Amino acid sequence: MHFLRPDYGWWLLGALAVLLVIRWKRPWRHAASTTVGWVDGASRASLLRRMPLLTLLAALVFAGLGFMQPVLPFVEAEVTSRGLDLVMVLDLSSSMREPIGLRAMARALGPIVEGSSQRTLQISGKTRLDATKDAIRSLAARRRGDRLGLVVFSGNAYIVSPLSADHDYLGRYVDMIDAETLRGEGTTAVGDGLALANYLLVRQTLGGDTRGRVVVLFTDGETNRGRDPVEVLGESDAAGVRVHVIGVDMDRGAVGWDTDAEAPIPREQPEVGRLVAAVEGYGGRYFDANSEADLEAAAQTIDEIEKGVLTSTVYMSDVPVFHWFVIPALVCLALTLALGTIPHFTDLT
Repeated sequence: MHFLRPDYGWWLLGALAVLLVIRWKRPWRHAASTTVGWVDGASRASLLRRMPLLTLLAALVFAGLGFMQPVLPFVEAEVTSRGLDLVMVLDLSSSMREPIGLRAMARALGPIVEGSSQRTLQISGKTRLDATKDAIRSLAARRRGDRLGLVVFSGNAYIVSPLSADHDYLGRYVDMIDAETLRGEGTTAVGDGLALANYLLVRQTLGGDTRGRVVVLFTDGETNRGRDPVEVLGESDAAGVRVHVIGVDMDRGAVGWDTDAEAPIPREQPEVGRLVAAVEGYGGRYFDANSEADLEAAAQTIDEIEKGVLTSTVYMSDVPVFHWFVIPALVCLALTLALGTIPHFTDLT
């Protein structure tokens, strides 16, 4: 414990000294002498008669200490809670503006063979981007013990929100994202988005702790720009970052049809297959999400499998404890007044 205003103590001592001098210089009302002490068996008055003076002095001392603003010193404490550092990476390529479920329905209906009548798919509901934003909000709502960050990408990658435990702050930025955010780019740089998420996790890790780093990637297509995502996944694994991928309305490589064959068959997109194989090879999970329900289920599954430990430092400012002295001062003052009402303690001289 220490005092914020120790100078008040000197002022109080000075005031007390002035009062004592005034009391000492005050002329005596009378002068007298006694020979009682010469009588055998005579004794001095009991010290208990001085109790009102002692309690008054104690009240002044306690009050003075209270005026000096006593506080408990600054405290720094380390708090460990369940959680992890999680960065969500959102694809904002032009195809994310399409209705969710469009590709799945196209595969269910089969290819449009040359010469056949044209069919138009009518799909109501949200776009892939809107459905993905809902899934991000849902995942964030479940991770109250985590620090969350958000990265978006199209032709380039950008940090929207650094790692923060303020999830309302993250939610406001998610609400601001729309199809026009990166409209001028339109391509899909998956590798760049993952690389920026890795950088964010490494730069903001607390105390050099490499545990509890997770990236959740939301994308609807294969990479066609920037770094090779498989290479970046290797860097993530080396840095202790686990990556999960949610394919928004995208199968594991069957996202088109080859109509040149004798019978229409799914056309493979090898980049998607490589990405999925690398994610699972490094311990992550891949989720097919062809509907809003699939996105919600993927978010719930990630919440269940990702548990970690987050260590943070909590700082506590000086805690005032003036009441430790003010209350005893009031008690002593009340005792002084009470003793003054008892004749035994009354000085009649």
